[in-house]
Amino acid sequence: MLNDLQTLGLDASVAADVLEEHAIDRWYASNLPDVVVFAHSTEDVTKTLKYAHEHNIPVTTRGAGVGYVGGAVPIKGGIALSVFKMNSIVEIAPQDGVVVTQPGVITGDLQDAVRELGWYYPPDPASLKECSIGGNIATNAGGPRCLKYGVTKHYVLGLTVVLADGTILKTGGRLHKNKQGFDLTSLFVGSEGMLGVITEATLRLIPHPAHRSMLTATFDEFATAALAVQTILNSGHHPSALEITDPVTLKAARDHLGQDAFPKGNAHLIVEIDGRKTSVNNELTEVTEILKGLGALSIDHHLDDPACEAVWQLRRDFSYSLRATGLTKLNEDIVVPRGKLVELVEFAQCLSAETGIPISCFGHAGDGNIHTNLMVADYNEPAIKAKADAALDKLFKWILANDGAITGEHGVGLAKGKWFREAVGEASFAAHLAIKQALDPKNLLNPEKFLG
Repeated sequence: MLNDLQTLGLDASVAADVLEEHAIDRWYASNLPDVVVFAHSTEDVTKTLKYAHEHNIPVTTRGAGVGYVGGAVPIKGGIALSVFKMNSIVEIAPQDGVVVTQPGVITGDLQDAVRELGWYYPPDPASLKECSIGGNIATNAGGPRCLKYGVTKHYVLGLTVVLADGTILKTGGRLHKNKQGFDLTSLFVGSEGMLGVITEATLRLIPHPAHRSMLTATFDEFATAALAVQTILNSGHHPSALEITDPVTLKAARDHLGQDAFPKGNAHLIVEIDGRKTSVNNELTEVTEILKGLGALSIDHHLDDPACEAVWQLRRDFSYSLRATGLTKLNEDIVVPRGKLVELVEFAQCLSAETGIPISCFGHAGDGNIHTNLMVADYNEPAIKAKADAALDKLFKWILANDGAITGEHGVGLAKGKWFREAVGEASFAAHLAIKQALDPKNLLNPEKFLG
């Protein structure tokens, strides 16, 4: 296969270290591909998929490889198709309010590039300094600021996609309004590489907010911090981000970052406000009074970009703090209706007491997307793994019984395939299969994931 691919002019490798790198993402599952192809252009992707289609070879597309659900694991071997070297920003066009980019561009780099011109690409997953735009689109990534600004799908105006047989499909374009036929662009957003390979994206930009500031507060009880979230929103405020943290996460962060990294308290809240400076300052005053009225133990103000970024870095360090415990972190990005935040954490505490597995809850309180992490010692031991997996099953069943979703950002991939059919229902599952069959009849693109 390697010789055939190289004869086609493709950058391909079977070196052991290259295969190993492309066998795994940040989940624990791993499987070696037979060959890795590094695409440098849409033409390279087309050649690869035409060859794979002709020879019935599975293809798993990979971007930065920082996913948490095994979505880029080439479970059936074959070709691992890396688009990470397709890393050019093709065009920034403020006059049209768009940026055109290849899929391998790092999200944070794209944000920096458009900000230099006074424009804003809001989606901000915690891994924005590492993850790529293509992966964001494949999983419909979110982040803290989706409370105010929405998730990735709200910014994708057009795509160039190579289908399973090598056909090049262009959807949408650079128009902010476009109702010509079915919304094929949205079909590929969140499709996890199972319907086609994205090789170029046209993304919507908005003017960058003139100013931002932040409040951080601690509370004695998680329930009070959750009440603060509802009170802020019910009072007519619309922060760009509302993040909540539970005692388990705070302990890990203090142990890893220093005991003085956070003020005293068992729950932590981040409130970010952006807009015109006068408006931001007025909102800060009003929200401060709300937090005082709810008995916050501490309230700190962070009034410029460097101060706000310092807080966000602490927030991003939560995952690293949990990893520093030495335990295996089963990172679940479940979603519940916002009014059930306290019930979720209470259920997690009961599940932890029942199983002896510490459970950390933190994340996007404003939209109910809470990262619920089971922290497991010796996860590779069969008996312990079975116990942890049974706990995950209880968590997901509780989520679905409470009108939630098993993933809000990371995708389904391998990790959550077991629960996908129950989560979406039989009619929706059948519709997924029909779409997959129409676009990839040989089931070659990212096979053995949540559709089998």
